[in-house]
Amino acid sequence: MSDLLGIGYSGLKAYSRALATVGDNIANAQTPGYARRRLEMMEAVGGGNSIFYRGNTNPGGVDIRGIDRSVDQWLIEDSRITSGDAERSATKLSWLDKVEGALSDETNGIKTGLTRLYTTADQLTSDPSNRTLRSQFLQSVDDIASGFRTAANQLDKMGEGIEGAAASEVDQFNADLNALEQINVGLRKARPGSTNEASLLDERDRLLDKLSSQAGVSTSFDNNGAVTLRAAGSGDLLVGGGVVNPISVTAAPDGRLSYSVGGSPLAISTGSLAGLAEGANHVADQRVALDTLATDFANQLNAAHQAGTDANGNPGQPLLTGTSAATLTAAALAPDEVAVANASGSNGNMLALGAMRGANDPEARWSGHMASQAQTVASARAQDAAAATRADAAAAARDGVSQVDLDTEAAELLRFQQAYSAAARTIQVARETMQTLLSSL
Repeated sequence: MSDLLGIGYSGLKAYSRALATVGDNIANAQTPGYARRRLEMMEAVGGGNSIFYRGNTNPGGVDIRGIDRSVDQWLIEDSRITSGDAERSATKLSWLDKVEGALSDETNGIKTGLTRLYTTADQLTSDPSNRTLRSQFLQSVDDIASGFRTAANQLDKMGEGIEGAAASEVDQFNADLNALEQINVGLRKARPGSTNEASLLDERDRLLDKLSSQAGVSTSFDNNGAVTLRAAGSGDLLVGGGVVNPISVTAAPDGRLSYSVGGSPLAISTGSLAGLAEGANHVADQRVALDTLATDFANQLNAAHQAGTDANGNPGQPLLTGTSAATLTAAALAPDEVAVANASGSNGNMLALGAMRGANDPEARWSGHMASQAQTVASARAQDAAAATRADAAAAARDGVSQVDLDTEAAELLRFQQAYSAAARTIQVARETMQTLLSSL
């Protein structure tokens, strides 16, 4: 009877733990990073051979082997790689969209101002002495200069915004590195197969998911599940052997970002940190291009205006001053100081200015620049859509193994409940049988 009681007790203990494990799955069905758990059970050894007696049939019940997490390491790694690519493309696209907004006509009015400038110049060829048209011409010049300053200011703020975002991301990355090392310490102390070990492994994987979405990393694991983390590509140690090497970010004067670890350059090609670096490069390139367009426009317009004479017969003066888009300013001229005429006639200079419109005039160059920017953004958007689709597919495949399915858990709950009741019935039968034997004496 003691055997039957022991078997029943082992069943009660095992199925009670199994029910608790299923309940834990159900409770954490929506918890990020939680991997479905299963209670591993094995047959208990109940008999054997010795030199004094032969082996006999002596059932021993069931033993609990431990908690097993439903994970596929290959799917996890694939999910992390695709997540890093998706974060890189999404971060880059977000800043490219902001640049496109800063350069748009709705924000700075440069394209409208250039069109109005040449339109007013054409009108002045028909009515060169019209002071209203002369004032409109000067106002167009001022609007264009103001538009360049607005665009330059917007790009400067974006550079500062990217630098701040990168510093914040690096701080979070380093905090996660330290947290990961604490998880390693816990895993080395945890009992294999315990709930504590499973919880630590969930937290380890959650941190690795976050780190992978920020920068490319490679992992290796010891027998306890503790991770050694290195930078992908360079192999620089980030976490391992009780050591944590934080990374740092530096912004150049033009806003371009560079990363380092332990004082050595660190190349990051994936994750949100890579997207921020690419966004910073694009903003820096656009600032250079904007300065070039602004100075070329000022030089071309000044040269054209100085080639003519104003209403008083004086040589035309420079219309614009400044050496960059941020400093471009319209000169304070009176309407009579607009150089409409030249040696060929009272409207000759405006005719010459109008003849400048073509493949390489400021208006055409600005339109070409905006078209190039739109093409860059469209390409980044297509890359982002492809990366997001790939990441979603990889995440779905990973969730297919690790995610808790409530229908499955409901079926498991019913199965283990019935097994628990059967084990309880086994103990009851053993007790009744023992009572019957005692009553017969």
